[in-house]
Amino acid sequence: MKPVIALVGRPNVGKSTLFNRFTKSRDAIVADFSGLTRDRHYGDGRLGRRDFIAIDTGGFEPTAETGIVKEMAKQTRQAVAEADVVIFVVDARAGLSAQDHDIARFLRSSGKKTLLAVNKAEGMVDAPQLAEFHELAMGEPHPVSAAHGQGVRSLLEAALEDFGGEEEEADETAEEERAIRLAVAGRPNVGKSTLINTWLGEERLVAFDMPGTTRDAISVPFERAGQKFELIDTAGLRRKGRVFEAIEKFSVVKTLQAIADANVVLLLLDATQGVSDQDAHIAGYILESGRAVVLAVNKWDAIDSYQREMLLRSIEARLSFLKFAPIVHISALKRQGLGPLWKALADAHASAFKKLSTPVLTRLIHDAAEHQAPKRVGAFRPKMRYAHQGGMNPPIVVVHGNSLEHISDSYKRYLEGRIRAHYGLTGTPMRIEMRSSSNPFDER
Repeated sequence: MKPVIALVGRPNVGKSTLFNRFTKSRDAIVADFSGLTRDRHYGDGRLGRRDFIAIDTGGFEPTAETGIVKEMAKQTRQAVAEADVVIFVVDARAGLSAQDHDIARFLRSSGKKTLLAVNKAEGMVDAPQLAEFHELAMGEPHPVSAAHGQGVRSLLEAALEDFGGEEEEADETAEEERAIRLAVAGRPNVGKSTLINTWLGEERLVAFDMPGTTRDAISVPFERAGQKFELIDTAGLRRKGRVFEAIEKFSVVKTLQAIADANVVLLLLDATQGVSDQDAHIAGYILESGRAVVLAVNKWDAIDSYQREMLLRSIEARLSFLKFAPIVHISALKRQGLGPLWKALADAHASAFKKLSTPVLTRLIHDAAEHQAPKRVGAFRPKMRYAHQGGMNPPIVVVHGNSLEHISDSYKRYLEGRIRAHYGLTGTPMRIEMRSSSNPFDER
């Protein structure tokens, strides 16, 4: 799983600026619902071949006892509990404060690997002012400048030194033959635990528990109809037969890690509550990760025909970017719709790892151009010469030709539709890359 790095410190020391450096973006996944405040942001980062999840927290006051400051401290403690590495950010210009000592005391008691980042230290690498931060007993200070990017890479390397890079798959065919990694994602109380316990209780299912990680994300291998699966549960799976109420605290980190590790993601929706902002956030992350996805609407039997029609319209409007994903109506409690759900999951996985022939892809793009040619730009019309597959999970189609940088996104969607229809791809996103050949006479 991806390592998790939490940024902790008192207000206005530059945690958010450092977070943006880590994620190379100002866009973070924001979970806005009960139990997680808006000032807690999650984002993906990458250093070389090593991926990680960064958490930006609000200003931390460990001794706060009332008001919003107490709630912010509670959220920071939760971030530290979820993290593999904590980066304690202090301000080089403002110097040490009593609050820094309180935070250091809390972090030492947490037992987590902690690095001390002295921010706003541009031009102060060897300055004597840095010596005072040894008082915190948090190890050697790392002078950084989040605003200018100085020292950020070495800080990240120190944070990730215990975590190797993700090993590349030696053979995609071997990947396909392995167990299907299936992640079950969704909000609390949508029926994830009920569905999983129902699966594990089926007679054709062979299942056994495996130890969970420190964050209680549990992986359970099982087999159904000859197909091996590896279930990644984000809710904390318990032993077979112990059905429990899903009142678990929703963890964004667990969901992000489960999605990143999966081949197929089952996004579970609650028919009685409709589509929420959390559902849209998770769906957006699934699309961004390129994972195959199936939408399952649980508790379908609990709503009438009018509510069903309104729910389907809501899904179509709020999750329009997942039009390729099949929608299955189920009732985990009454075991309804589980057969079609398994078929949809298997089809989505098969589509994600579909082998696309170069001659067939080339013929498809030529037929598409004959039916509707790309829009002319100036004196030239983009010309597509041939296409080949550039990757799986998700399928990537690389098109070569001339002036392809002028092809619009709408035309790419048109090509995607033609390819999807020919191969019957369902449940998986697809990416189309355009590569124009260089003109050897451009420099003359």
